[in-house]
Amino acid sequence: MTDPLAPFDQHRRLLFTVAYQMLGSVADAEDVVQDAWLRWSAADRSDVRDDRAYLVQITTRLALDRLDSARARRESYVGPWLPEPLMTHGSPVAAGPPAPEPEDAAELGERVSLALLVVLETLTPAERAVFVLREVFGMPLREVADALGRTEAAVRQMAHRAREHVHARQPRFDTDRREQREVTERFLAAAVSGNVESLLAAMAPGVVLIADGGGRVRAALRPIVGADKVARFLAAVGPQGGDIPGLRVGLAEINGAPAVVAWTDAGPYMALQLVLADGLVEQVLYVANPDKLAGLSLP
Repeated sequence: MTDPLAPFDQHRRLLFTVAYQMLGSVADAEDVVQDAWLRWSAADRSDVRDDRAYLVQITTRLALDRLDSARARRESYVGPWLPEPLMTHGSPVAAGPPAPEPEDAAELGERVSLALLVVLETLTPAERAVFVLREVFGMPLREVADALGRTEAAVRQMAHRAREHVHARQPRFDTDRREQREVTERFLAAAVSGNVESLLAAMAPGVVLIADGGGRVRAALRPIVGADKVARFLAAVGPQGGDIPGLRVGLAEINGAPAVVAWTDAGPYMALQLVLADGLVEQVLYVANPDKLAGLSLP
């Protein structure tokens, strides 16, 4: 008798990544994968010709259902909303799929980068699903159409709109991991010491800082725009970390790129990631909402 777990386990990481791309939440993606397993185990699979396509279809539709309710909740969210950080190397994701090996971490990072997920939030749910399946994972048009219950012509139009929308809004970012780490280390040192000049030297003139506290902790309620404003904000709050009992700060790999993480004896405290272009910081993405940090496994 065929083991029903075998094909599901084979595609589990793909299903998790599709759900995470759709929802921007580790916890919600894990719930979707669990629900997909329940659907898979209860289904009559005698007519299933392509396990992968069938499982992606289930996962996509479950994620779309959850995305509608998630968007409704975000209308009352306090301050900017950022995706939930995903630990991609060095430490396992709690209750999730195993962290990728170093050789495929870069590929996974491009698929789940925080910068891309921020842009995907501006798409409609259907456009987001089409972009994730078609552009990110390169799935055939027919599979995407089947997953969404749309015609191939409709999916082709949505893919075109979504691609143009994302390309117009996604920041150009460097993928040299060594440079990313070096800039992140310098940025961290400058922020902790409150060195405004060093911070200014690391940032592009139009840099934007987005802080997500979710009303749970103190954070900027609107994006901070401009190198001078961002530098002075960070120089003011960075040295205050010394007043937080037991606070430790270090580097980790989050969403396929270096990031600054901080934690106390009580657990994760914050995660900060930089988006670079031409060696300069264009975005500072700062997640401090404790509800979004529970999945991080820290040193």
